[in-house]
Amino acid sequence: MKLLANENFPLVSVNVLKELGYDTKAIGVDDKSISDKQVIELASRENRLILTFDKDYGELIFRYSYKPPAGIIFLRLNKYTPDEPAKIVHKLLSDRLLKTKKNLTVYDGKTIRQRKY
Repeated sequence: MKLLANENFPLVSVNVLKELGYDTKAIGVDDKSISDKQVIELASRENRLILTFDKDYGELIFRYSYKPPAGIIFLRLNKYTPDEPAKIVHKLLSDRLLKTKKNLTVYDGKTIRQRKY
């Protein structure tokens, strides 16, 4: 699976995901300071699932019709260790019932919500 970690996604977690075998690009390393719209365009071109802590992506999808084909995982967490987001993403992606394509997936530490777009 191809992933695109937004700038706010910890680099420690990016490296953990790479070690787990995910093809992972990090905006903070590979494409510094690009806009959220540009992140979506890059993810769409490369068919990558976006990983973010940024709630603005919901607005970009549902208000402005940006629709990255591989989907978005939005982690809504207040406190976490640098490697914890990777563990959460790996667990989510290991769940065969979870469908990420054309879905905004929101995980808040307790529940998983998905909204198709």
